[in-house]
Amino acid sequence: MSLTTAVVGGGTVSDRHLDGLAKLAMTDLVAICDVDEDTVREKAREYDLKAYTDVEAMLAREDLDWVHLCTPVQTHLDLATTIIEDGVPVQIEKPVTETVAEAEELARVAERHDVPVSVVHNHNFDPAMRKAQAAIERGDIGQVRSVDMLYAGETWPDEVKRGAWAHELPGGEFEEGFPHPIYMLLNLGGYPKSADDIDASTQRRREYDGEFAYDGVQFQFTSEDDVLCSGTIVASEIPHKTLTIHGDDGSIVVDVVSQTVTTLDRDYQSSPVLRAMTNVDHVIDRVRGTLENVYDVVERKRDDSWEVERDAVPHYYQFDAEAAALIQGSDLPSPLEEAHWTIQIMETIRESALDDEPRVVAQRPMDQD
Repeated sequence: MSLTTAVVGGGTVSDRHLDGLAKLAMTDLVAICDVDEDTVREKAREYDLKAYTDVEAMLAREDLDWVHLCTPVQTHLDLATTIIEDGVPVQIEKPVTETVAEAEELARVAERHDVPVSVVHNHNFDPAMRKAQAAIERGDIGQVRSVDMLYAGETWPDEVKRGAWAHELPGGEFEEGFPHPIYMLLNLGGYPKSADDIDASTQRRREYDGEFAYDGVQFQFTSEDDVLCSGTIVASEIPHKTLTIHGDDGSIVVDVVSQTVTTLDRDYQSSPVLRAMTNVDHVIDRVRGTLENVYDVVERKRDDSWEVERDAVPHYYQFDAEAAALIQGSDLPSPLEEAHWTIQIMETIRESALDDEPRVVAQRPMDQD
């Protein structure tokens, strides 16, 4: 069985969906829809698809099993509702909606019509994240006690990366990007006990021509499983992105940039030799991970099969897993609940930024000769 599929939205991110769905054997990509006629015609020619400028017209003419929604977040609720009410499962690019109220409305619509809905949380399917999840499930570090996330090197609010529409957000391009680290933390640490348990504080490092409220944030919460979760996200020039999972019997460090995983599972303080072994274990795991990544790159050049590409590209991995789940009638791997909590944390951050006077952090002057 294959899923007759269409993509709505012809912007930058849609290329990943179009490429993946065109290659995935479980899908039959037939149509693309975008309000811009030039854009939709160009994409339709490139992928040999039917072109539409109206979602309702596409739904009326095509017998679809799955729609991927790749439009600006401001349009997600209305377009997803139209698709769901037609009885078609939909995968929505992150973030799922602009507000918690919209996310809750979307969940009600999906439940009322009994239609599966998921959100693109592609970095949960990164190779390093999959390794870390497998290690946790095996019990390599015992019961998880805390998860700490650091995401430095995010886009500055006034940069143009995903589209001018992002500048309508309080955090601009910076805010549009940080659902990724938030949902990764939720994936590893679990969901907050309640919205009231989420604390957030923000800072603004630079002055901007636009009315951007912040370019740095810290937040924390305790999960339903009593896991202490904290996250720091800052816009800066050099990317440094890690998630550290602490358990009763050790820790796992996920380096998102290098896609390597380090496991620390011995008492490194008990002797000088073992203290030195901390660095040795870091080096061994980093080198092993780097060699595996090099092998994967070589393998992709040698073998262009879907399985090899899927394992290397997290979007593809999620497409594959969700297509299989739809065909089998099983739970989707990226549920709406995770997307809801992502938006809840984002909303708490916005409220923190907008409730307080913007605090510009002074930059230290350079020493004068």
